[in-house]
Amino acid sequence: MKTRLRTSMSARVEPMRFACVVAFASFSFASLVIAQAPPTIPVPMEGQPVPGLERIRVEEKLDRPLPLDLEFTDHRGRTVTLDQYFDGTRPVLLTFAYHSCPTLCSMVLDATVNGVKEVEWTAGDEYRIITISIDPKDTPEIAAAKREEILAKYGRLDGSDAHAWDFLVGDEETIAKAADAAGYRFFFDGNQQQYGHPAAIMLLTPEAKFARYLYGLRFEPSDIRFGLLEASEGRSITTAEHFLLFCYAYDPQEGTYTVMATRIMQVGGALTILLLGGFLGFFWRRERRRSLHERAHPPSSPGDPIPSGHPSSF
Repeated sequence: MKTRLRTSMSARVEPMRFACVVAFASFSFASLVIAQAPPTIPVPMEGQPVPGLERIRVEEKLDRPLPLDLEFTDHRGRTVTLDQYFDGTRPVLLTFAYHSCPTLCSMVLDATVNGVKEVEWTAGDEYRIITISIDPKDTPEIAAAKREEILAKYGRLDGSDAHAWDFLVGDEETIAKAADAAGYRFFFDGNQQQYGHPAAIMLLTPEAKFARYLYGLRFEPSDIRFGLLEASEGRSITTAEHFLLFCYAYDPQEGTYTVMATRIMQVGGALTILLLGGFLGFFWRRERRRSLHERAHPPSSPGDPIPSGHPSSF
């Protein structure tokens, strides 16, 4: 009797121990995800001018459209309109630059290519990239030379990839309209004979609405990836990518995507409840079956008569 009691108690304690282990593992996993979140990079807040250069800033135009009827000339020398780059399916990454820039433009383009080449998605397949020159003196030939240089660094495309990464030039009025629609404020410094401009890239939805701005001279591949996922508005992205979008959110104060601890804990808590419920339900059903079996077939005691036919009755 004591042996059966100890066995019964052990059978009841074992599920609880296992449930505690499951709960500890789930919350440890959530803590590990939070601890391994990508580092953030401080950038200027939206609308805040760079000290001493009030004319250089970005005024974010989230959910505002880019005028698609604007005409530019691409690196092939063809006249194009911006609507040719938005097909209603793929997001677009937009950069502004000018190709005689001695420092910042090259740094922004290098930061862009270094970021996108580490992203699983490929330009021309899942999304497109447009670089618009802010200098009306840039020519298609200059744009083509810069494009060839950038694509060599990207390493996934060749010159035959149509509309994967296009470099556009235009007149002063057209450039100003595109930049104004993006909230991209720059000016020409006559003393330095250079353009003063922000270091930023923009991610647009397939319908040409601004979805996200990223800043700085280093764009984390994770930020570009999350920005593209967000700009894609759920089109053709996997369940795992939906999960990433749930767990990460854009932090405007830091200018980067950061892991949301509360969402991770929500996921961990839900996972723990499901696991605990499943395992406790399994053990409860097993214990109930065992109890019903014992009631239907109680163990024999020393005083009980031996059933007929039992070997001991002979």
